[in-house]
Amino acid sequence: MATALRNARVLLADGFDDDSVVLVDGGRIAAVLPGDAAVADAEVVDLDGGWLVPGFIDVQVNGGGGALLNNTPTVDAVRTIARAHRRFGTTGLLPTLISDDRDTMRVAIDAVRDAIAQGVPGVLGIHLEGPYLAPSRKGTHDAGKFRVPDADDIALATSLDNGLTLVTLAPERVPERAIRALVARGAIVNAGHTAASYEQARAGIEAGITGFTHLYNAMSPLQGREPGAVGAALEDRDAWCGVIVDGVHVHPASLRVALAAKPRGKLLLVTDAMPMVGADTPDFVLYGETIAAVDGVVRNAAGALAGSALDMASAVRNSVAMLGLPLDEAVRMASTYPAEFLGIDDARGRIAAGHRADLVLLDAALQVRATWIGGEPEWRQR
Repeated sequence: MATALRNARVLLADGFDDDSVVLVDGGRIAAVLPGDAAVADAEVVDLDGGWLVPGFIDVQVNGGGGALLNNTPTVDAVRTIARAHRRFGTTGLLPTLISDDRDTMRVAIDAVRDAIAQGVPGVLGIHLEGPYLAPSRKGTHDAGKFRVPDADDIALATSLDNGLTLVTLAPERVPERAIRALVARGAIVNAGHTAASYEQARAGIEAGITGFTHLYNAMSPLQGREPGAVGAALEDRDAWCGVIVDGVHVHPASLRVALAAKPRGKLLLVTDAMPMVGADTPDFVLYGETIAAVDGVVRNAAGALAGSALDMASAVRNSVAMLGLPLDEAVRMASTYPAEFLGIDDARGRIAAGHRADLVLLDAALQVRATWIGGEPEWRQR
């Protein structure tokens, strides 16, 4: 039976609409109807005046629910991570592998392939954050894992055959021919953890880089005589930039500068989440070192930021509170724009007829009340 979602403020192409019914059937949005439309053949669900928005898509999720992909690259871990983030409105994600050796990469890719084949809700592919990175901008990555990709690396990194692959690399460390090869084999390539000069970052863009991983963090800064990777990211009209809006990774003023510099739609929210999201424990182990969140800030023993304790619903709320964005635009940064970045906006990221019924219901405080993935609902208890 079809489901009619009624009595909500629905985010449509032109903004929120208070008088629409979303008809869900067979895992997709069958129609968006006027509020007084007859829906006699559907189960009517009253959404109590909440905000109904497209499901959030997070392209950088290292862990959640106590699981870290590097430590347990298994289908069960992928399922745990996806389930943990669903509680916070994420209906699509790329489990992210931090720089590691070839064997771990192979096992993680296999786990994601199997998770997708088994229909684990929300899993879209994998993000390989490294190991083709710059030691001077390593953050919490283990520089001992870093290397320049050869033909075998390129084949491995692009071996996921039933989902999306995002690769983050340092363009000054990776030959342009290797970037082109990754793109030719279907990977989306971002610059990140990079000490690239402006010229090196531009060369990477010309070779096929289309985005920047966690803008400002772990990359060469914008300066008066050396624009660096940040300058290249902000200047390029087509480049996508992920941003971590937690009030820790980037100052809100710097994020407002990015919003002013980039064309609308080119900034997308990411969490860079670690295992404590959706878990009761504030710490985890990475590369044999215990890392803990203190007052919500995740750092390793050397003081480097080590991912975040951020969830996507909080990122949306922070974008409204810290950056002064209207709710509809904050939501687009969590849903529509990531879908466009990944090239899946023909089916995800909008509430429109024909799109997948991946949805989030927010209450007046912008807390998640319910999610739908492929039309299947999950309600959170108050």
